Amino acid sequence: MKKTFLLSLFVIIAACVSAQGFTLQDMVAGKFAPRGIAPMVSSADGLHYYQADPMNTAVVKYSYATGDAVDTLFNARTARECPFDTFEGFLVSPDEYRVLVYREREQIYRHSFKATYYYHDVRRNLVRKLTENASKQMIPTFSPDGKMLAYVCDNNVWLAKFDFDTESQVTKDGEFNKIINGATDWTYEEEFGTTRLMEFSPDNRVLAFVRSDESHVKEFSFQRFEQQLYPDYYRFKYPKAGERNSDVQVRVFDIEARTTRSVELPIERDSYIPRIQFTDNPSQLAIMTLNRNQNCFDMYFADPRTTVAKLILRDESKYYIDSEWLNSIRFLPDRFTYISEKDGYSHLYIYGISGTLIKQLTSGKYDVTKLYAVDPQAGVVFYEAADESPLRRSVFKVSIDKGQSTKLSAQNGYNTAVFSQKGKFFVNRWSDAKTPPVIALYDANGKQLRVLEDNQSLRTLLTSAKLPQKEFIAVPAADGVTQLNGWMIKPKNFTASQKYPVVMVQYSGPNSQEVQDRYEADWYYALADEGFVVISVDGRGTGARGEAFRKGTYLNLGIQESDDQIAAARHLATLPYVDGSRIGIWGWSYGGYNVLMSMSRGTVFKAGVAIAPVTDWRFYDTVYSERFMRTPQQNAEGYRNASAVELAGKLTGKLLLIQGTADDNVHFQNSIEYTRALIAADKHFDMFFFPDKNHFINGDNARTYLFTKVVKFYKENL
Repeated sequence: MKKTFLLSLFVIIAACVSAQGFTLQDMVAGKFAPRGIAPMVSSADGLHYYQADPMNTAVVKYSYATGDAVDTLFNARTARECPFDTFEGFLVSPDEYRVLVYREREQIYRHSFKATYYYHDVRRNLVRKLTENASKQMIPTFSPDGKMLAYVCDNNVWLAKFDFDTESQVTKDGEFNKIINGATDWTYEEEFGTTRLMEFSPDNRVLAFVRSDESHVKEFSFQRFEQQLYPDYYRFKYPKAGERNSDVQVRVFDIEARTTRSVELPIERDSYIPRIQFTDNPSQLAIMTLNRNQNCFDMYFADPRTTVAKLILRDESKYYIDSEWLNSIRFLPDRFTYISEKDGYSHLYIYGISGTLIKQLTSGKYDVTKLYAVDPQAGVVFYEAADESPLRRSVFKVSIDKGQSTKLSAQNGYNTAVFSQKGKFFVNRWSDAKTPPVIALYDANGKQLRVLEDNQSLRTLLTSAKLPQKEFIAVPAADGVTQLNGWMIKPKNFTASQKYPVVMVQYSGPNSQEVQDRYEADWYYALADEGFVVISVDGRGTGARGEAFRKGTYLNLGIQESDDQIAAARHLATLPYVDGSRIGIWGWSYGGYNVLMSMSRGTVFKAGVAIAPVTDWRFYDTVYSERFMRTPQQNAEGYRNASAVELAGKLTGKLLLIQGTADDNVHFQNSIEYTRALIAADKHFDMFFFPDKNHFINGDNARTYLFTKVVKFYKENL
C-alpha cells in the first residue's frame, strides 16, 4: 500500500512538473532571468577586490586567490559619526585609506547620476560629508595617491584635499544648459559612453578636464504630465543631425599654483574629444579626438606645463572610426595598444610611445571585439574575439613580445570577462543558447579557481517549464550571395506538416547583434507558446563579420537592413511549415525604425510593431546620425532615402506604433511626424503611447502592459 501510494504521488508530481509551462508574465517579470554576482571592484594592486555586503552596510576587502575576506574597510554601523545605516554605492581610494560612499542617487540620463557623497577615513574610522554644498555631486575621481578627490557639482569642478580637510572650487563658469566642466553632455554620454572627462596626472600635480560650451546648441523640450494640473516641460541641449555641437576645450589645472590653462589643439571647432588620459609620464596627457565626420581619429600628447600638443597617432577610414576602439588604448612605459580595422577586421596593434607602429598582435578573418586589460609587468594583453564564429566570443591573452595568443575561455559559446587591475585575475561569464550563465573566477593563465554562480536552480526550472530551444539557421541576404545568421524558436507541439504564422524580431542597427549563441529568455518565448514561429535574422550592417559587412550600410541607413529582412521573410515563406501570408515583424528603437522601412519597401509583412522608432535621421543626434550618414547638408539624398516619414505613403500591412512621451533619446517627435505623414497618405494604423515613460518604457506595470498588447496584436492580425 505504501509503495503504491508513493508511486501515485510520484506520477502526480511528475504530471504537475511537466505541465508547469510558462506565461508572458513569467518572462516579463524575469522568472527565467539568470542570477548574477555582486560587483567586484578591483584593488589597485589587482590582487584583491571590494564588495558591499548583502545589506549595503559595509565595504569588505577579499582576496581574489582564496575568496576569503581579509579586511572590512567601512561599516556604517560601527564607523564614528556615521549618519546613515546603508549606502547605495562606493569607491575606494588607491591607497585604501578612504572609502567614498553615496546615497540619494538621482539618475540624469542613461548612465549619469548625481548623489550625496560621504567619505570614510579608514584609519580614524570617521565619516564626514564630502561637501556642504546644497547640490548633489557627480563623477568623483581620486588622485593616484588617494589624498585628493575631484568631483563635479552644478557643472563646476571642485577639489577636496583630505589631509587638510579643505575643498576649493576649480571652475566657476559652470551653468546648466550652457557650460559643463569635467562631466559630459547628452550626446557624449549616449554615443561615446562616457560621463567623465577629468583626470589627475600620475604625479598628482595637475588635474586635466574638458570644458564643454553648449550655449549655442539648440534646446529640445518635452512635456512632463505626471498627473499635474498644469504640466511642466523638461528642457535640455540636444544637437540634431547637421546642427551645432558643443564646443570643447581641454583645460589643465595646476593644483599648487591654482592656475588653469587651455591646451592648444590643432583641431576644428566641431571636432570631438571623447577621451583624455595621462600616460605614465606626467608631461604626456593623451587627448583623443575625432573629426565631425568621425572618419579620422587623432591622438595627441599634450604637455600640461607648456600646453603644446603633438600628434602621435592617426587612424583614418573610408567609412568611420568606431569610437569603441578609443577604449583599447592602454599605456605601458614605452608602448601603447590600439584596435584598428586597417586590414579589414578589427585587430590589436602595438605602437611605440612616439606613435611608431611596432607590430600587429592579432590577425585573421575574425574580429577582436574588446580589449580587456594589459599586464605591463608580464607584457601581456587580454582581449575578447569572435574567433570561432560571429555568434560566439572567446577570451584570449597575447604576449606583446612573442605575439603568441592563448585562449583562456574553456567552453564554446559566449564568454565575457571582467579583469582585475593589471590582469592578474578575471571573472568569466559563459553561457550558450541552451545553458544559463556560469560565472567563475580564473587566474591570468586561465586556471579556474572557483565557481561564483552556476545558476543550477534556473537550469532545473527551465527543464520543468519546457522552454523551446533556439535553432540556429542561415538565410540568404537580398544580394542573393551573402548568407545571414539567424535563429528560430518553434511553438510547443510543433508539427512540420502544419502552417504557422511567423514573427521576425530584429534590431538591425550598425554593429549590433541579436543572433548570438548565448542564453536569454525574453518576451518572445510567449509568442512561441501562443503558436507562432519566432525568428531573428542579423542582416548586413550587423557585427562581428569584418569591416566591409559591418559598414556596408554607410551613408544609406535603412536600405540594406530592410532589404535583408524582406528577403529573409520571402525565404521563410518557402518553408513547408511557414504560412507566407502571415508573417509579422517587430523592433524597438533602431529595430522599430527598420520595421517601418521593411513594411514600406516590401509587401511581405502582414503586421508589424514598431516601438520608439527613429522615423527620420534628421530628428536624431549628431554623433550617431552623422557617424553613419554624415550631415544632412552633405548627404541630402541619403537622408531622404532613409526617411520612414518620406516612405509613409508606401506602408503596407497592419502597424502598431508605440512610444513613451518622455523619451529623451528617440523623441516622441519621431512618432508624431510619422503619424502626420500616415494621415496625409490616408494610411490607417494603431498607436499607443505610455505617459511620461522614457525610451525603455519600464516601471510600474508598463512592460507587462506593453508586451500583452503586442502579443494580442499579433494574435488578432496574424
